[in-house]
Amino acid sequence: MSPPRVVCLVPSLTEAVALSAPGALVGATDWCTHPAGLDVVRVGGTKNPKIDTITALAPDVVIANEEENREPDLAALRAAGLRVLVTEVRTLPQAFAELDRVLTACGTAARPRWLEEAEAAWEALPAPRERRTAVVPVWRRPWMVLGRDTFAGDLLSRLGVHHLYAGHPERYPRLPLEHLRAARPDLVVLPDEPYRFTADDGPEAFAGLPCALVSGRHLTWYGPSLAEAPTVLGRALRAARR
Repeated sequence: MSPPRVVCLVPSLTEAVALSAPGALVGATDWCTHPAGLDVVRVGGTKNPKIDTITALAPDVVIANEEENREPDLAALRAAGLRVLVTEVRTLPQAFAELDRVLTACGTAARPRWLEEAEAAWEALPAPRERRTAVVPVWRRPWMVLGRDTFAGDLLSRLGVHHLYAGHPERYPRLPLEHLRAARPDLVVLPDEPYRFTADDGPEAFAGLPCALVSGRHLTWYGPSLAEAPTVLGRALRAARR
């Protein structure tokens, strides 16, 4: 029996499907960069997918996410007669549950080993011996930071970092740089996506505050990267001290 035909509009889920359901993936976005060398039809961006291209692929299921993809695009896919599986991931337990749901829909017969290893890695994580406060920008021009109910915020909390805008009414509030500096966090966490913060682009805005440059894939993706995320993120966060 051939696997279902899958189009994925979520980069981290594309990686999970490609590794766990060989032959199922027929289309992915231009931003789906993992695994390296992925050879499928490209269907545009996460925010502007090419509906006609997706429809022409005749997928059995289109994988999407309520945050990364726009509802009008998902409605257009449904109107074209396609099944759209929409995920919602705001915590680590949700990520594991949604990964199970997605991989089942993609025809996997058994849980992949990387998913078992990812759960084990986070379960083995010891309780933080200290808790530090942080500001976590995800964009600049304008400055945007992590707010309430974010997957990245949940991971950071498990690693002993409380981001100061976790109680903000918005999930990704836009705040003036002066406001972020005045909050005087213990550290500033700068991921390399969606905005690509680097040693030369980001830390200079927070003079006098320790900055942790972290892998955005390990902080914001829910997929195979979760297995090594505790180690990779923990190392980067420990390196940032006053």
